[in-house]
Amino acid sequence: MSRIKLSFSLLVLVFVGISNDVVGVEGLGVNWGTQATHKLPPKVVVQMLKDNGITKVKLFDADASTMSALAGSNIEVMVAIPNDQLLVMNDYDRAKDWVKRNVTVYLFNGGVNIKYVAVGNEPFLASYNNSFVNTTFPALQNIQNALNDAGHGDTIKATVPLNADVYFSPEDNPVPSAGRFRADISSQMTQIVQFLNQNNAPFTVNIYPFLSLYLNSHFPVDYAFFDGAANPIVDNGVQYTNVFDANFDTLVSALKGLGYGNMNILVGEVGWPTDGDRNANVNYAIRFYRGLLPRLAANKGTPLRPGYIEVYLFGLLDEDLKSVAPGNFERHWGIFRYDGQPKFPMDLSGQLQDKYLVGAQNVQYFPAKWCQFNPNAKDLSKLVENINYACTFADCTALGYGSSCNGLDANGNASYAFNMYFQVQNQGDLSCNFQGLAMVTEQNISQANCNFTIQIATSSSMKLLPVAGLYLAALTFLLL
Repeated sequence: MSRIKLSFSLLVLVFVGISNDVVGVEGLGVNWGTQATHKLPPKVVVQMLKDNGITKVKLFDADASTMSALAGSNIEVMVAIPNDQLLVMNDYDRAKDWVKRNVTVYLFNGGVNIKYVAVGNEPFLASYNNSFVNTTFPALQNIQNALNDAGHGDTIKATVPLNADVYFSPEDNPVPSAGRFRADISSQMTQIVQFLNQNNAPFTVNIYPFLSLYLNSHFPVDYAFFDGAANPIVDNGVQYTNVFDANFDTLVSALKGLGYGNMNILVGEVGWPTDGDRNANVNYAIRFYRGLLPRLAANKGTPLRPGYIEVYLFGLLDEDLKSVAPGNFERHWGIFRYDGQPKFPMDLSGQLQDKYLVGAQNVQYFPAKWCQFNPNAKDLSKLVENINYACTFADCTALGYGSSCNGLDANGNASYAFNMYFQVQNQGDLSCNFQGLAMVTEQNISQANCNFTIQIATSSSMKLLPVAGLYLAALTFLLL
């Protein structure tokens, strides 16, 4: 999932929500991302989905171990082709081969219940500088035609998950009914919409009310949620009290402008992060889902599209390998923590009977050991350098402004960074030294709302290669 900067009119209208599915919310699914240093075994995750009544899942690839674990579960699956493979899919023979290896092979009795193929992931983001503008539609054509030729086209549809920045309302008329597609991709969007309609496939959009707050400090907070807004947008007599409805209906209007106002719309991603920003916290996440899930359960829809909406929550699990270029919150979208344990109570049936979801079972952790700042260290001249090193190879996003560990003192910041590196490196003997600045302890050094992680021990445990860690540079002044 990628993020972008949007114009003010988009901030007002463009972000929406998604939801997750337990018995009761029809059409609710989750996004299962796997950009983590220590991944839960796929079979454990599938059992967790089943234990919580989640019947639909959206993937970001077609990994064989994930697909094998989903076999026999009857969970509806959206498999995906990453953006970096779109050019390859412009060759029809390669597209046919992809369908054979990643779709057909799983369609046996007791196999995988594949419903969609996601062709790319938000390929028209403005931040991609047109990298995929000319390869997305040919890839979509080839994949759907390959599905059709293989005899699966009636039951499996290709679609393109798009960010809400592909449409907007003009600044001189910022209302949903004025929605239109971006001028720079108008021809490509027209081709895609016409092809989706021809094949009875849905238009897939990712909508994020959280980004409205993140990108615009003047955005009215209540408008990001579903419990009322003091100054609703009025559009032709219709009141919009939340950004989800306004965003969704902006898309409806853009589709109507192309002559496809009744096209099926699938919300591919929506959710609320719980860390990495002052607006990313558990209380706001609870508020968001307590508004979204009952609406979905009631099939309320939006003013221009009342009724059922198929929605996929983003996301299932936190992912500590995601890029933080859009913001530190990127690693904290899960309704479950990295280890498959629930973060907060929620009711996936939409009945507001909040309780903690069923967590992953039989999770194996590394020993109860932590790495902390050595209080006896004498030479502190290289402390900042070592903290930045640790946070280049591990996730320190919880230390950022407004985040869960933002209140630590200088020694606490150092301990947090050192411990995250220690855990990512599988508690290796040499991974808690940092030129004599760190030491191992068997005492839990977590503080208040700041949890000092012990990583899970799985077959996927790995030593992490460098990731985007330079975001911490703004933090280092706290450690001097």
